[in-house]
Amino acid sequence: MKNKYRILKIVVTVIILGLLLSFSLRRFSREQITDNKISVKMSEKTPVYFVDEKDIREIVKKENPSGKVGDLNIPSLEKKINSLPAVDSANVYLNLNGKLNLDIKQRVPVFRLNKDGKDFYVDEKGIEFPISRTYSHPCMLVTGNVHPDEYEKLAELVEKIDKDDFSKKYFIGISKSKDSYSLLTSEGNYRVEIGDLDNIDFKVKGFKTFVEKYLVYQDPQKYSMVSVKYQNQIVTTLNPYFKENDSILKAGKMELAKVPSPTAAKKTEAKPKIAEVKKSNSTSVKPKESTKPKGPTKETKKVEKKPPVKAQSKPKAKVKIE
Repeated sequence: MKNKYRILKIVVTVIILGLLLSFSLRRFSREQITDNKISVKMSEKTPVYFVDEKDIREIVKKENPSGKVGDLNIPSLEKKINSLPAVDSANVYLNLNGKLNLDIKQRVPVFRLNKDGKDFYVDEKGIEFPISRTYSHPCMLVTGNVHPDEYEKLAELVEKIDKDDFSKKYFIGISKSKDSYSLLTSEGNYRVEIGDLDNIDFKVKGFKTFVEKYLVYQDPQKYSMVSVKYQNQIVTTLNPYFKENDSILKAGKMELAKVPSPTAAKKTEAKPKIAEVKKSNSTSVKPKESTKPKGPTKETKKVEKKPPVKAQSKPKAKVKIE
């Protein structure tokens, strides 16, 4: 029973509104639609100025040349305004006092795409619309061969960058080369390679960690690319035009030159073995000379003091060689 009463109330209110509207139309049908009787409201959250209030008033005048309320075709006027590329939605209606209301919502660009030499905007729904000659909206610039099915994911990435203070500070643009995306940075000449548009939060977090723990102590000009597209690792590429890199590369080459090759190491190890054999042979021959002084018996008293010195010097030489 309650549902029946509700339906009855809705039907009655609709009938009453219809009667009042028809009565107002009959009453104001012969009146002119002046500028005072046209109300244009732009209902977007972010202020954009692709469509001006003046342009909407001109469209109203073109669609209704007579300017009378009775000659106004509201569905046709609404369709005409909705066909504008920069308009997301339009609602046109008449008040009971004969005032024409136009509630218009414009498209808000998420990024500006440069593709095949042409520039156009893309909104959060992934819909393209042309740039304006009179107004340029500040937004992220994207370059490369971006496919339409990637617009929504790319719009999500740009929105995440805009909401994060760290990302908004560092990233000023996005470029696509083949199938890999890169974020262009405001500091230095390097770019941040992210690969595909998946796991964006994790990749940006990895770059943030790299900046806070390492890059803050380095010159940003040192690198040409920082890649975070690989899982759990960051790969950097040195800038070949950075002057300090020359000394680093020279030092690296000098260190490599100091390292002996495997063949040279084998040769140097073989030589000491040969030298040791020769010395051992020479030491074995020398002791035979000590037997010669035993022959003369008469001169032993005179030479008693000298031989001990020679005998002591020879053992010392043997110890040193061994």
